[in-house]
Amino acid sequence: MTPLARLLVERIRETGPITVADYMAECLLHPVHGYYTTRDPFGTKGDFTTAPEISQMFGELVGLALAQAWLDRGSPAPFTLGELGPGRGTLMADILRATRGVPGFHQAAQVVLVEASPRLREMQHAKLCAYEPSWIDRIGDLPEAPLFLIANEFLDALPIRQFIRGPQGWRERLIGLRDEALTFGLSASLPQVPETAAFRHAPDTALVEDNLAARHAIAEVATRIARAGGIAYWIDYGGWRSQGDTLQAMRQHRPDDPLAHPGEADLTAHVDFEPLAALAPAFAYDTQGAVLTRLGIDARAERLACNLTGAALESHRAAHRRLTDPSEMGSLFKVLALTSPGAPPPPGFA
Repeated sequence: MTPLARLLVERIRETGPITVADYMAECLLHPVHGYYTTRDPFGTKGDFTTAPEISQMFGELVGLALAQAWLDRGSPAPFTLGELGPGRGTLMADILRATRGVPGFHQAAQVVLVEASPRLREMQHAKLCAYEPSWIDRIGDLPEAPLFLIANEFLDALPIRQFIRGPQGWRERLIGLRDEALTFGLSASLPQVPETAAFRHAPDTALVEDNLAARHAIAEVATRIARAGGIAYWIDYGGWRSQGDTLQAMRQHRPDDPLAHPGEADLTAHVDFEPLAALAPAFAYDTQGAVLTRLGIDARAERLACNLTGAALESHRAAHRRLTDPSEMGSLFKVLALTSPGAPPPPGFA
């Protein structure tokens, strides 16, 4: 039993079952035993690999898309170049490298990173200190300025609640104890559930997930963009009106039981983009593969391939496929771009 598991067992024994959202929050961000507060989760030595770590092309194209959006909107200065959950800082480093040649972009940009993990902040500082970034704890602390934002695999790690529809109506999935071990159970029948399309259209026996934290994040960013201008790209795995149990754990690059190793495995859930898009005054939505293709990843991949041979060339080609192929990340990952009404179309969308 992990140290955090012992604390959770004691808590549940004293106060009763907890929601899946409470469990996820403790597992990921407990100040002493939380997954993100105790380790570097990325890469071959971690538990998972994100798109920026797969290939520099991802960050380069995202950076050029943000720069083009900035030009399309009149090159406001100053502006906030923001990232939510920046990981090791790899994505922002690639964005800044790719946009060095855009006249005025770096001079007008204030790099702001929303990061809760002290360990990851140290890694980001080591990679980005030359750009003098600032760190904040919450989206609500973003500066009042035009906002050009990227959030890659941020929403999937926000805590979800799970609800099951049965003969007695809706009940919430909870985590309690059986023989002093963590186990799933159900609440009593609920008088009401969240008012989203997934609940309204759910069939009998459906399990529906709700991410209130994601809705709050989207609403906060959408309000700022409507007020001051800008654009936000949210890139994550999920779908439009997704249903079913998508809570998953990854440990050492392998699926794990979500209750087996609290604090020592990454916990995520697929993003339901429909209720998030409903909060935006203007948005565009498509697959990651389609957006990267429109941004020019095929041509960029060919240019990079000219300087590679052997194993390095094969690895590069594999990375290109992984990012764009429908059987890999190309279709599973979606891109939701938030902008303001009447603004030019987001780069990367038809």
